[in-house]
Amino acid sequence: MKALPLRTATAAPILFAALLAAGCSGKEAPQAPATDAGAPLVGAHGGEAAAPAVPSIRGTVLETMDAAGYTYLKLKTAEGETWAAVNEAKVAVGDEVTVLQPMTMDGFESKTLNRTFERIVFGTLGPGTAAPATAPGPAGPVPAAMAAAHAAAADGPETAEMISVAKAEGPEGRTIAELFAVRAALAGKPVAVRGKVVKLNAGIMGKNWLHLRDGSGTAEGKDHDLTVTTQDAVSMGDVVVVKGTVGVDRDFGSGYTYSLLVEDAKVTK
Repeated sequence: MKALPLRTATAAPILFAALLAAGCSGKEAPQAPATDAGAPLVGAHGGEAAAPAVPSIRGTVLETMDAAGYTYLKLKTAEGETWAAVNEAKVAVGDEVTVLQPMTMDGFESKTLNRTFERIVFGTLGPGTAAPATAPGPAGPVPAAMAAAHAAAADGPETAEMISVAKAEGPEGRTIAELFAVRAALAGKPVAVRGKVVKLNAGIMGKNWLHLRDGSGTAEGKDHDLTVTTQDAVSMGDVVVVKGTVGVDRDFGSGYTYSLLVEDAKVTK
């Protein structure tokens, strides 16, 4: 969750539900339906969003993590511990922060973090509590944009693009489907994979997270899309060779769990 001076639109609660419903598919959000003032708003992940009950929440940061342009904060407040999500900001454990215009959501699933929060509040950091890490976002319902971004960021993109990339050369060369087929045997071993960058999330947990595809495997078999972590710079659409170590059933903490990925890869074209 990150701190930035952002404005929240009056219609944020209604738009929050509408954008949540569109966030996973990448489609344009439908027009928000009319609702009764007291009716609960239900998001696409089954979480129930409510209008802000208090003007702000203040607490001490117990844990912090950045993902997809936002900062998640575990706070110790006078009422107990709670999670909050704000626009990306430089926040450290031990900092005292204030989350303005908090909107509570129960059962929120973040695919970026691969975890479900029993309860989380979406809002903006109060002035002076932390230094913004990025420029302020546009006016509008910040909680909606935040929730939609996290819901859609972790999985590979839905695309019908036909990709055909030659297998990486050498004894360590594998196709993506081959990696999935023998992942247990390759755990902890070096591999080389050539593929096209179909998705890129930069600067999460200090790394760049790539989704590669080479034309092998299928979406139905869930063996066609490979997650790669690297410090190297890449661009969307690049065809690259990644050389790194196979990680199997990797749990990075804070909800980051992957059945297969190639870690700390060196990237060449």
